[in-house]
Amino acid sequence: MQRKALGDPSEPSGQTAAPCFDRNAHMTKPCRREAVALLAAAAACAAAPAAAQLTRRLPVVALILSSPSPAEMAGENPSFLVAREFLHGLRDLGWIDGRNVIVERRTMERQPARAPAILADLIARGVDVIFVGATDWLRDAALAATRTIPIVAVFPEDPVETGHVASLARPGGNLTGGTTSTGREMYDKRFELLKEIAPQSSRVVFLGRQSAWSAYRSGADVSASASTFVPAERPEDLDQAFATVARARADALMVSLGPFLFDEAPRIARFALEHRLPAVFPWRRAVEAGGLLSYGPDVGQLFRQLAAYVDKILKGAKPAELPIEQPTVFELVLNAKTARALGLTIPPAILLRADEVIE
Repeated sequence: MQRKALGDPSEPSGQTAAPCFDRNAHMTKPCRREAVALLAAAAACAAAPAAAQLTRRLPVVALILSSPSPAEMAGENPSFLVAREFLHGLRDLGWIDGRNVIVERRTMERQPARAPAILADLIARGVDVIFVGATDWLRDAALAATRTIPIVAVFPEDPVETGHVASLARPGGNLTGGTTSTGREMYDKRFELLKEIAPQSSRVVFLGRQSAWSAYRSGADVSASASTFVPAERPEDLDQAFATVARARADALMVSLGPFLFDEAPRIARFALEHRLPAVFPWRRAVEAGGLLSYGPDVGQLFRQLAAYVDKILKGAKPAELPIEQPTVFELVLNAKTARALGLTIPPAILLRADEVIE
């Protein structure tokens, strides 16, 4: 009777296969079943790193702003300037939303009462960094919600003077970011430019935040500065502020920094033009809407720079050790059409210094 070789594929099912034996080499080798199992195991080992990479948790960045609508923050190129510039800043550093980072976008839609619940939800989701705009109450709500998750913020005023950080060089805690102002000297420069273009202006009204007015008047030469203050802390204040400016018989207007004032800059510019008031602003968007001139930092550039702070934190940097950025590059933008409508001639020296002249 002919004997079957050990491990013959024709062996009945249910029996355990023995190793095949090579009589010529006098050593065992795996049979076909064992070879298939070994190949499967090898394939699984090779696929393990790729599978782990696919399931690895992506870092999460919360982008929280105070005023835009959700639609203005949506997409790869949001229509809202600061959201667009921040996302583009991340993209330029290699962080693509949905690919290697998750950007959770939230807006308060000008409702401070929404902040605690939205922040609590984001923290529960395990965000790695919180980025907030320049609104005081939003930044303070973020700080109240967490003292451990890194927060990158925009400061309209000196954060050391307001008590938010220990120093500009070493903020301490979980808060860092950048300022939109270098202090009173920036307002002095705006006033100087306004007087050069509109030298007959004698009743210059300072429209804006009480904190900005106090900082501006601290140590100022009152004979060479705005003389009247009209407060405006919220959008609802503007109608009353405009009426006060009109009653004050102002002949020029200087607008302070502030998040809602940035949002409302086109409206303020239209009011100034309708009332034939030469007006100086911190932001170019007001000049694009009809304001006379602006002098200040490039807001888009500031948000791109702060995207680099988020990049550093995601790579292991501590916010306590990231110095507060201050603007170093400023742009002067003029509206020649508005100057003509107001009967003003822009001096050639200022035209030469301008970064842009809108015709």
